Amino acid sequence: MLTGMLGVKSNTPEQLLKAMNMLGMGTTITGDIKTEGDIRIDGKVIGKVSINSKLAVGESGIIEGDVQCKNASIEGRIKGNLHISELVFLRKTAVIDGDIYAAKLVVEEGAKINGKCSMGGAPATPAAHQQNTESSARLKSETNK
Repeated sequence: MLTGMLGVKSNTPEQLLKAMNMLGMGTTITGDIKTEGDIRIDGKVIGKVSINSKLAVGESGIIEGDVQCKNASIEGRIKGNLHISELVFLRKTAVIDGDIYAAKLVVEEGAKINGKCSMGGAPATPAAHQQNTESSARLKSETNK
């Protein structure tokens, strides 16, 4: 383990991946969040959330921005597009106001999706989604000529 400033030990990459981050109820963050480890959000995030691991949004959790992660379990509300590379699980209290791009999707009865879903060959990243959207628009434009 490395020792940083003030004698505080630095975390190894393996420890960072195991880290569980939490945003508690009543807390609001304005700005983007990026982490290598898991995160649970019970408060509010106004900004983009990028995670290389698992996202859990509690029943009181709100995200106003796009989400990109490996796996997600959602009980709260997301106003933005979801780009999930593996599995997204929408619990019965989940409300999604945006599009979902995921390899696998599980939806409990009562969950609400106000947007479109794309699974399997869906773009797993916002950049891939943007590229597919631009290609579709160009193809449509060329076809209408």
